[in-house]
Amino acid sequence: MTESSDGKIQVGILGASGYTGGELLRLLAGHGGMEVAMLSAERRAGRKLAEVFPHLSALQAPDLIKLDEMDYSALDAVFCCLPHGTTQDVITGLPSHLKIVDLSADFRLRDPALYAEWYGHAHRAVELQKEAVYGLSELKRGEISAARLVANPGCYPTGPQLALAPLLAAQQIVPEDIIIDAKSGVSGAGREAKTEILFSEVGEGVHAYGVARHRHAPEIDQGLSEAAGRPVSVSFTPHLIPMNRGILATLYVRLAGGASVAELRETLQQRYGPEPFVHITPEGISPATRDVRGSNHCLIGLFADRVPERAILLTVIDNLVKGAAGQALQNMNLMCGLAETTGLSQAPLFP
Repeated sequence: MTESSDGKIQVGILGASGYTGGELLRLLAGHGGMEVAMLSAERRAGRKLAEVFPHLSALQAPDLIKLDEMDYSALDAVFCCLPHGTTQDVITGLPSHLKIVDLSADFRLRDPALYAEWYGHAHRAVELQKEAVYGLSELKRGEISAARLVANPGCYPTGPQLALAPLLAAQQIVPEDIIIDAKSGVSGAGREAKTEILFSEVGEGVHAYGVARHRHAPEIDQGLSEAAGRPVSVSFTPHLIPMNRGILATLYVRLAGGASVAELRETLQQRYGPEPFVHITPEGISPATRDVRGSNHCLIGLFADRVPERAILLTVIDNLVKGAAGQALQNMNLMCGLAETTGLSQAPLFP
C-alpha cells in the first residue's frame, strides 16, 4: 500500500461535501490508521473543508478538488459518496490497486435487470457489478475482507436485515407477510436543496413517501431472500420525520413452527452476542433513535404482538453512521486488514 511516512493508509473521499462525506471525515479524524489524502467535490472544488463543514475546522484536511484532479496513484483506498448513476462510470475508470467502498446504490443489486427496473437506466458496469460484495458487515464479514469493491448497504435496509436475516435462516418467522414501517430523519434525503425537505415542508409533520415503490425495497428483498433460501417480498413504507438523523424501523412478522418471541430473542442474542455494534435490548425495552445518535450501533428490540403467533421487532440506527459512513468505515477496516472497530466509538456519542 501507498503509506505515509507514519505508516497510515492513504484514502480519498469522492463527493466529500455531502452529509456522508462529512461523517466519514469526522470518523476518520479519530482513526489513527488512515490518512485523508484527497477530497473531491465538483461544485465546491477549490474551497477549504472548513468552509463546507465549519464543525470540522480543526481537521488538517486537504482542500476540495474536482474528480479529474484526483491522483489515484497516491491512494490506497477510496470512499465513493457520489450519486447513483454517476458512481458506476467513475469506479469503472479507477485503477485496480484501489480498495473501494461505494456508498451509492449502483452495486447493491446483483441483478442488472432489477437495477434497470428500479433506477430507470441500464447498468453501465455490469462486469464490475459481478465483482462487488454487498457490505452488510456483520453478515458478510468474510467476503468483505477479501473484496476490492464493496457496495455499502442503504440506510433503510440495514436494521431490518440485521434483525430478520438470522430469524429467517433459523426458520423461526414466516417469509411471507413481513411488514416494515420505517421512519427516517431528513438527512437521509441528502444535503442538496430540495423543496420537499425544506424546514417549512417537513417541520411539525410526518409523511410517507415512495409508497409501494421505494428503491430500498428490492435491496431488502434480496438480502432476506438469501437468508431464507427462497424468494421474499416485504411490504415496506418509509416516512420522513422532522429530525436531523436516525431511523426507527418497526417490523411485523408471523412466527413459524411454533416459535416463541423468547426463542427469537435467543437466536438474535446468540448471533450478535460477540458483535461490537449490534445489540438486543432487554425484554420490554423499546430502543429509540437517540440511543444510537452519532454512533455505529444498531439496537434491536422484540415484543410479542397481542395477535397470536405474531411478533413486533424494532430496530434503530443513525442513518448517517451505521446507515452510511460508519458501516463504510467498518467495511474498509475489514478490507484493509485492520481491527473492525478502528475509528468507530463503541459507545454512542449521545446516550
